[in-house]
Amino acid sequence: MSSTLFRNVRILDCSGADPFAGSVLVEGNRITAVVPAGTSIADGNAVVVDGQGATLMPGLIEAHSHLTFTDVAQSVELGFIPPEEHMLKTAVNARRMLDAGFTSCFSAAAAKPRLDVALRNAIDNGDFPGPRTLAASPEMTVSAGLGDVRLYHMYRENFAVVCNNPEEFRRYSRLMVREGVDTLKINVSGDAGTPASPADTTVMNDAEVAAVCDVAQAHGKRVAAHARSAESVKICLRHGVDVIYHATLLDDDARDQLEAQRNRVFVAPVLGNLYSTLNEAAAWGITREIAEERGIAHELESGIANMKALHSRGVRVLIGGDYGFAWNPIGTNARDIGHFVDMLEFSPMDAIMAATRLGAQIMGMGDRLGQIRPGYLADLLLVDGDPVENVAILLRRDRLKAIMKDGAFWKSPASGFGGA
Repeated sequence: MSSTLFRNVRILDCSGADPFAGSVLVEGNRITAVVPAGTSIADGNAVVVDGQGATLMPGLIEAHSHLTFTDVAQSVELGFIPPEEHMLKTAVNARRMLDAGFTSCFSAAAAKPRLDVALRNAIDNGDFPGPRTLAASPEMTVSAGLGDVRLYHMYRENFAVVCNNPEEFRRYSRLMVREGVDTLKINVSGDAGTPASPADTTVMNDAEVAAVCDVAQAHGKRVAAHARSAESVKICLRHGVDVIYHATLLDDDARDQLEAQRNRVFVAPVLGNLYSTLNEAAAWGITREIAEERGIAHELESGIANMKALHSRGVRVLIGGDYGFAWNPIGTNARDIGHFVDMLEFSPMDAIMAATRLGAQIMGMGDRLGQIRPGYLADLLLVDGDPVENVAILLRRDRLKAIMKDGAFWKSPASGFGGA
């Protein structure tokens, strides 16, 4: 069994405690010892990494990943990529995420059936590198809902599958369960980019949401929902949806209901895409004026206020910003941590824990991932600097001196950091 001893590191264990100087021993794929500086540790034949005061922290976890999105300017472009090429592009994206320090991803939807499943299985089998991944179905939507780009005279594919009654949703959910997904994704509300169904509309009904949740509960799967409007969030909560994305346009009742279910449900507001669409998408034809006409500025303002309120009420608010578009590319996902600090006024520690400790919980691995504790999986980053002092350094790949996933180095420490 291989073992690695990180010595002379500043340990950010993501328990909520202040970082401290010490050493961490990894044996196989597990952390076996965490000790403060000055404490001896039996390291056997471990490879010793002298961190020279660098920060050792858990690997980052993305709660709203789209590894099958290929940094397109328009989502309809995803429908024109043949499945074979799409799988290759997805594998490249997985590697980019690992390079960026993300060792786990909870998928928010696949752009085509089985892409996520094939990716997850290949990573688990060691066929190519990537974060540990929970696979999702494509987004299930309704006619005129988010993802329906068909024209009356022409069939066009996109990232969504159109279902129009409870039985269609039930049938497709069962099909995806058969194919091996971990999560079923539904688009319960509209979206600013969907003219027929803006963000404040609720396009799925109780019976349709219930049909998907029934299938998930019968098979031990989870349901994630695109739900921007207050009513869409309430429908999700009525039927046991596990992960609610966006939740930007809440009312008092929706906030109260989320608080009441805070120990069961996860919320990822996906503010990164709203911010970049509003401020950084002009080169791709979305000027600030156009974005404001679509209601994006209003939704961002509302989403910020709602996430501040939910966080203060103890609701689990996680990072994840719909990365995978031209102005919001895959691999820059750590930017969300900064958004939480700058826009939501999270403390740096809370923002980092939203990307580690809480991320482990959404992965269903809260008892063995996302913290530096004995017995936990050795997904670790060695960071040159103090992320609590400046979360932006997590966007700097040159500051990620080592990346370890499951006890094995993806990025080995340079000789200057004592790699032996």
